[in-house]
Amino acid sequence: MASWWRAWLELLAPPACAGCAGDVEAAAALCAACEAGLTPAGEVRPRPARLDACVAAVAYEGGAETWIRRFKYPRPGLAGLDPAARAVARSLARRAGLRAPGVPDLVVPVPLHPSRLRARGFNPANELARDVARQAGAPLGSTALRRLRETRSQTGLGRRARARNVRGAFAASRSLPPCVWLVDDVVTTGATLSEAARALRRAGARHVVGVCAARAP
Repeated sequence: MASWWRAWLELLAPPACAGCAGDVEAAAALCAACEAGLTPAGEVRPRPARLDACVAAVAYEGGAETWIRRFKYPRPGLAGLDPAARAVARSLARRAGLRAPGVPDLVVPVPLHPSRLRARGFNPANELARDVARQAGAPLGSTALRRLRETRSQTGLGRRARARNVRGAFAASRSLPPCVWLVDDVVTTGATLSEAARALRRAGARHVVGVCAARAP
């Protein structure tokens, strides 16, 4: 229901810069001036294990961090309808998709555990994956990967602790095609993407590419 309300609100809103309400080019979320406040990223190095490549649109800092946090953690009820933040996050995901190598057979979001999904009302990675899939002309596999257990937040954990936290947390729900793009909102150490890629490869994927809106320093 929350996603439906967000989409409806976006249809009513006139095209304008999400940051300053100024004029923007078609399909853009930010004007050139507001865009200048974001730091471009690109290929993620070191590349997370089990990924053939991993790309991000911008660095997760400054304005980009603010936009993505607003998108990921909306306030409850109608107050949480934030079409500007959603538009920016989706735009960044599409930008990352343009930098990803190859053509995907399937686009898969990093899943939330069902209990976390019920509490939040939506999966940010799935919202972004939908745009990436549409742009790439590939099917969206929203349920192709599932989270087997609810893991603690990765925030504040070191590299090794992050890897332990998500070990064995994912499984594919069906056989997968050769090339899969794996979408998430922010990549930090790459532990979550790496563990999700392990499950995708076990289900038949031979090439897995990470596509993320932002990369944390």
